[in-house]
Amino acid sequence: MDIILKLDFTKMANTIASRVYRDKYRQSVLEESLKRALIAEAICEVDRSDSKRILNPFGSDPVATMGAITGNYTVADYQTTDDILNVDNQIIAAEHIHDFEEILTNFNLFANRTNEQMFAVADKIDRFVLNSLTDDAGESYSTPAGGFSADNIPTIFSELIAKVAGYADAYKGLFIVLEAGDIPGLIQKQVASGFSFADAALKNGFMTSYMGVDIYVTRPGVFVNGDIGTRTFANSGHRVFGVKGVATYASPRGIRFEEKAVSLKTGMEVVTHALCGFKLWTPKANLVVDITITP
Repeated sequence: MDIILKLDFTKMANTIASRVYRDKYRQSVLEESLKRALIAEAICEVDRSDSKRILNPFGSDPVATMGAITGNYTVADYQTTDDILNVDNQIIAAEHIHDFEEILTNFNLFANRTNEQMFAVADKIDRFVLNSLTDDAGESYSTPAGGFSADNIPTIFSELIAKVAGYADAYKGLFIVLEAGDIPGLIQKQVASGFSFADAALKNGFMTSYMGVDIYVTRPGVFVNGDIGTRTFANSGHRVFGVKGVATYASPRGIRFEEKAVSLKTGMEVVTHALCGFKLWTPKANLVVDITITP
């Protein structure tokens, strides 16, 4: 009597394909997903202390008077206003990796899932910070019709720079955050600019600085209409420009990682989590510009 043994591979894993039990992989980890560039840390101050609240009270502006010499003066009152950053969001990515999934695969599954989770958490923080920065900007600007077309680039950049020129904080550097769909006109303008700049752009490709403004490019769909964490945004069709380091995002202790044993399951529960809060400080709000793209 012949005995036929059947294996149902469809029930062996819920996170990876059954073919990993047969194939060998050239890489030590799974091919990672395409990732967008993270920007928040490049344009904001970052606080990773254990503080849930960061206080930055500011006083009203003093008024200086000038006139003939008399030796007399008047004393004015001033007001102090509280400016507070609250850490009020949590970001969590969690998965369960069974023991047999780790043993029977030919790559480091735990390391791969940790890397992917850490990026997912960092990406969510980045989206929250960029949209919060846009929402809280103290200045606004609408592009000429056609948005970031090649012909509009000099006008847009010069008018944006003019909005923050003359402030002491401008020495920290200027930035603009665009989505990938905005840069064709910018590239065309770069390669058609004066000799040395055009030569550099033609030789090296897209230049990440123009008119002294550092250019950061993210993938489409980062500026959104909808909820991210505790806030609701209406930023579709918007971009952001300003002075670096005038906003702060807090992430106490940074991104953290845990492995937990779970009763009645083999393997480990893998959890990546972080806390986050954001503040564009009120006295500096006019150093950030909310850009609306005019079609």
